[in-house]
Amino acid sequence: MDMTGTGDIGGGELNAAVTREVIHLHAEATGKGPDRAYSMHQGNLVLTVLEGTMTPGERRLARNGQGEEVRRMKRLVHQMMEPELRERITRITGRPVLALLGDSHLEPDLVVSIFVLHPEPTALDMQAADRAR
Repeated sequence: MDMTGTGDIGGGELNAAVTREVIHLHAEATGKGPDRAYSMHQGNLVLTVLEGTMTPGERRLARNGQGEEVRRMKRLVHQMMEPELRERITRITGRPVLALLGDSHLEPDLVVSIFVLHPEPTALDMQAADRAR
């Protein structure tokens, strides 16, 4: 059920739309976009992987033994972006985001976001809603 007019896309088009939004928000929040990014949607899950997200300063910190601090900062940035990520993925998929999980890895340089979507209503759910009216 598409409440916003955008949740009727699927497949590669949905994956591309999700990837564009995550790239945009990440670049806006950190000042650097990824070198490569992709998303996959299956059932109630959307997975986005960003490759090559570390700034030169973050890479230098990681090389000098401060990797855990870099990962901690990346988690804070992800938490800061969470409300907007949830809103944009809900708009694209037409389904609310129930949970958003994310983490980073330094070598290789990856950031992963997993969006758990509200299940699509089944025909039985829709019939029950109609009977309740």
